[in-house]
Amino acid sequence: MPFVTEFDTIAAIATATGSGGIGIVRISGEDAIKIADSIFVPRSGEGLLKRKSHTMTYGSIVFNGETVDEALVSVMLAPNTYTRENVAEINCHGGYSAVTAVLDAVLKSGARIAQPGEFTKRAFLNGRIDLTQAQAVIDVINAGTQESRKAAVARLEGRLSGRIAELREKILTMTAHIEVNMDYPEHDNETETFESIKKGVREVTAQIDRLIDGAETGRILKEGIKTVILGRPNVGKSSLLNSLLDEERAIVTDIPGTTRDILQESLNLGGIPLNLIDTAGIRDTADTVEKMGVERSRKYAREAELILAVIDSSSPLTNEDNEILELTRGKKAIILLNKTDLERVLSADDLKNWDCAVLDISAKNETGLEALESEIRKMFLSGEVNVSQEAVIGAERDKASLIKAKQSLENVLSTIDGGLPEDFLTMDLTEAYTFLGEIVGEAVEDDIIDKIFSEFCLGK
Repeated sequence: MPFVTEFDTIAAIATATGSGGIGIVRISGEDAIKIADSIFVPRSGEGLLKRKSHTMTYGSIVFNGETVDEALVSVMLAPNTYTRENVAEINCHGGYSAVTAVLDAVLKSGARIAQPGEFTKRAFLNGRIDLTQAQAVIDVINAGTQESRKAAVARLEGRLSGRIAELREKILTMTAHIEVNMDYPEHDNETETFESIKKGVREVTAQIDRLIDGAETGRILKEGIKTVILGRPNVGKSSLLNSLLDEERAIVTDIPGTTRDILQESLNLGGIPLNLIDTAGIRDTADTVEKMGVERSRKYAREAELILAVIDSSSPLTNEDNEILELTRGKKAIILLNKTDLERVLSADDLKNWDCAVLDISAKNETGLEALESEIRKMFLSGEVNVSQEAVIGAERDKASLIKAKQSLENVLSTIDGGLPEDFLTMDLTEAYTFLGEIVGEAVEDDIIDKIFSEFCLGK
């Protein structure tokens, strides 16, 4: 992608809002160093315009004759910067008043406020990173678990980009082979050519399939698993929620029907993000408010990606228990036999007719939670994908492009089997090549690019 030079100079606060030891105002563009120099008074030595690249200078930010704050200013000259433009970063005190005063001085000296994600967008448009790496930046920032961070860092390092480049190179080689044979038919062994193309297409398709299969892992690590805790009143749902969160988030009493509304919490369970929903106990009730809570419980169960069905192992199965178990049909679900610290009435054998894993737990004593974590990992992360070593897709847009590329490659096989002319093959191969290019940012419409970067924070 060409190096873009016609951008104006932008600035934004690059650190989180609030009090802190350091606040950073980032400036990027042709006039970045000039603008920073115009409001900076070094404690000693020459101004910023004469400083070497990638150095820091101590001094003060002074605007309209007033000292705004002490500062360390970094000078970084293009093209060896994040945006491939001139960049200055003013490191001042981290209080809200100080950092906004510095930003105000920068803006009044010739810069304009950056749009969300504009620094990273410039890095993309200037060819320093591709679109998968740009998207990985925000994924690293928003990562809620170590696993999601590792997957995002792998994309940021170019692991997905490299895999896509390999696939496109193979497709390009096949296309060139066909075109050579079309130009020099006297040297063409059609059978050999078609068999070679078939083999190559199947190899590329298999690798695309692996990337598509890993897309669900990427989605889970990025968005979390919508998990609903179901059970009749007083079986220990809220105790389970508190044990998983390691805090008293839900009210726990011996009075059935305490939980009437929905409690939602996010949880990092062994690197897997869960979006937990603790529901009202499912039972027949005349209480209007509780009845509304029960209906919401059934609704969330239908929408859940994972159901944790809590059953009291110290009492026989009830009609409410059976209704709850019915809600697990056709869903990913785990049956949790709770209250194993009491005298047992139920065991896993009593629930063998249900196509679910059955685990013994005691939410009160916090036992069985490691087995629950292991079972969830097995259900959603098969273990076949090493997120720090393999290319894991992080966006639905990428998955859609992979599916379209796969379809084009399948068309190549159909074209060969149908005995159609060779130029039909090049059309389908070119389509596949283009669809894969969409993933790294080639031939992507401007509105899609704008939408991606609009999700970033201002200073990134």
